[in-house]
Amino acid sequence: MFNRPVRVRFAPSPTGPLHMGGVRTALYNYLFAKKHGGIFLIRIEDTDQARFVPGAQEYIMDALAWCGIVPEEGPGIGGDYGPYVQSERQHMYRAYADELVANDKAYIAFDTSEDLDKMRDQAKQMGMPNWQYNSTTRTSMKNSLTLPSDDVQRRMDANEPYVIRMKMPRNRDIRFEDAIRSWVVVNTNNLDDKVLFKSDGMPTYHLANIVDDHLMEITHVIRGEEWLPSAPLHVMLYEAFGWEAPIFAHLPLLLKPDGNGKLSKRDGDRLGFPVFPTNWISKEDGEVYSGYREKGYFPEAFINMLAFLGWNPGTTQELFSMDELIEAFTLDRVSKAGAKFDPDKTKWFQQQYLRAKPNEELATVLSQLLIEKHELNHLTTICGLMKERATFVEDIITEGSFLLGRPTKYDETTLTKKWKGDASALMTQWQTTLAGLNSFDAAAVEESFKAFITEKSLGIGAVLPLFRLLVTGKGMGPSMFEISEFLGKEECVARIDSGLTAMIELAPNE
Repeated sequence: MFNRPVRVRFAPSPTGPLHMGGVRTALYNYLFAKKHGGIFLIRIEDTDQARFVPGAQEYIMDALAWCGIVPEEGPGIGGDYGPYVQSERQHMYRAYADELVANDKAYIAFDTSEDLDKMRDQAKQMGMPNWQYNSTTRTSMKNSLTLPSDDVQRRMDANEPYVIRMKMPRNRDIRFEDAIRSWVVVNTNNLDDKVLFKSDGMPTYHLANIVDDHLMEITHVIRGEEWLPSAPLHVMLYEAFGWEAPIFAHLPLLLKPDGNGKLSKRDGDRLGFPVFPTNWISKEDGEVYSGYREKGYFPEAFINMLAFLGWNPGTTQELFSMDELIEAFTLDRVSKAGAKFDPDKTKWFQQQYLRAKPNEELATVLSQLLIEKHELNHLTTICGLMKERATFVEDIITEGSFLLGRPTKYDETTLTKKWKGDASALMTQWQTTLAGLNSFDAAAVEESFKAFITEKSLGIGAVLPLFRLLVTGKGMGPSMFEISEFLGKEECVARIDSGLTAMIELAPNE
């Protein structure tokens, strides 16, 4: 274990919108840092300039801010280890690449893309489809290990393009302990001599990543499983520089809901759910890719859901605030196996958080969704009536539209099943009873209703669905007695009257 303060980083590439899998990686880093009183920082890794997407960096920072994942250091934030964008650190990497070459840990290679394609084709013809530039094949290539030193210098003086490759030793076991996967052992004969420094003067991910993690004093590298194949190279780079390696932890993949395979944007498009935290608008074609924020999810629900994709607290508790997640989170409870995403469970988390919200807070959000202005107290009552039946705030008004205006449509299923025989006469009698009430709170209406069905020797199901249909237009919903109190006697009586008129046209053969 490190004897120095915990420092972790989330290091995305600005090649497009931030996938929810990336948010989970950021979340686990954040939780781990906070749990151990450490520092969580953001570093933008933009060494791959060919794939750089304008606006992606800003999107990443905005999305994480919405999620409540706030770094102590990073772009636009500052810190003692900046700059925090790799392209702004470009000047420092060459010296480290040269150091590796000088210490015989790396070498200069002049092979062109045509040379490499030729070797791959020859290997295929010889029955070796997966040719690699490695400890065996490097001896037949154009590099500083095979060319005379004066020839190497001449080529460099002539500005001949070249790369710097890692010099992997032959037949050596690389061993490191992963905090999630235990011991990992890879033989160097299965690894190639990765390019560390490109001909365009930019480092590759591997070199920049290691140098930056060292200079930023990163103690734990918590990242996705897709980086596990790169870990042996990174371990070797730390050794080559004589630096202490951080503790590695490789997180399980997020899997699609149906079948196997990594969760992708295409799965979201196909099955109808977002895979990004917030909306992303493509600069290329203007297409909008939906996000959880714009779909109406609370950030707390989104984060709670993500935390459980690959981790569990070891208890039956499912709802966690961010502070509770920080307290409970440990790497030893992160699974090795992939985590299958469940859209329905995601909605369940949203429902739980919505129901727990104070009605006043929901009313404030609801008021921003409505075109017409309504008193906040009025909307607060509506939220209290409807939130148990809603998943999103907008559902409160979609499902409870009858609380703001008289119904214009009537549930066909209820109409077909319940509006029969003497339904019209029965509702006229009930209307008269309601009109005669002195008190019209929920308790009084309920007491009167029970007396009415007792007098008529009827069950609840013979009267209440008809009452609900005429007043709300719905087949189900919250307590009709609470709805009655909210609407008031005059409005309830008037709605029954207009509903009875509508039934003449809708159910002429009652």
